[in-house]
Amino acid sequence: MFRRLFSLRKRPKVFCIGRNKTGTTSLEKASKDLGYKVGNQATAELLLHDYAQRDFRPIVEYCRTAEAFQDIPFSLPYTYQILDYAFPGSKFILSVRDNEDEWYQSLIRFHQKRLGIQGRPTKEDLINDPYRYKGFIWEANRVIYDTPENDPYNERMLKEHYLQHNSDVIKYFKSRDDLLVINLKETGGYLKFCDFLEVEPIYGEFPWLNRSSSVGHGS
Repeated sequence: MFRRLFSLRKRPKVFCIGRNKTGTTSLEKASKDLGYKVGNQATAELLLHDYAQRDFRPIVEYCRTAEAFQDIPFSLPYTYQILDYAFPGSKFILSVRDNEDEWYQSLIRFHQKRLGIQGRPTKEDLINDPYRYKGFIWEANRVIYDTPENDPYNERMLKEHYLQHNSDVIKYFKSRDDLLVINLKETGGYLKFCDFLEVEPIYGEFPWLNRSSSVGHGS
């Protein structure tokens, strides 16, 4: 009876706030398979313009359309604080890589793959990328990293951004039990994920998707 009542209760929203290329696509798949309604990523990414203006009202309204969310703008600084206030009782998941070097190399490989290039992507590469619309990736780079225009994937600055984001999230949720920090490659990570959400697991490990081989923005 208790389990049935719990299943009928409205579930808390789940926000995956790890940076892109930390397994967020796999988290999306795992959430869907557990029955969560996941927000439309294309719609969410276009809220980047509101995020750039620090107008979080459209983002909050968008979050009323589903139960679980990942990638931009949820993987960016400040968004999680606003959503924590707007949706009390929500759960937050910070996905991470083994270290900043692994994260950076994954990010570079991913964009090399989708752009069909060698070396770091340039300003011209990003401006001409048709993802979402021509120039969106360049706009995202400006908003998120603000790296030199002649070096948009500056290694030092991107690694610092990744580490700072993780540190800020962990500090914000210090002494709370509504944040899960997880490396999807770790043994038993999926079971930890399900335990955090208080749901029954449906498989043994995470479905590991988008290993720098897909064509999205980069998960």
